[in-house]
Amino acid sequence: MSLDDDGDAVTEHDMAENAYVRARQRSMVTRWRIDLKNADDPVGGAEQRQLLVAFGVVGALLVWRLDASRGR
Repeated sequence: MSLDDDGDAVTEHDMAENAYVRARQRSMVTRWRIDLKNADDPVGGAEQRQLLVAFGVVGALLVWRLDASRGR
């Protein structure tokens, strides 16, 4: 017997889904928390490393240029 054939399981799932929808509609803060919990990382692992290296290089160049202009 699959889950579709079990009336109790379907009813339980429907009740849980209705509770989720009611909680989400109840408050903007709750909606924000649910969205934040379910959010995916917008940047993958390889892209994160590339961005960190780029920020590090740009930061080092900025410090180097500021230090060079201060020495004059």
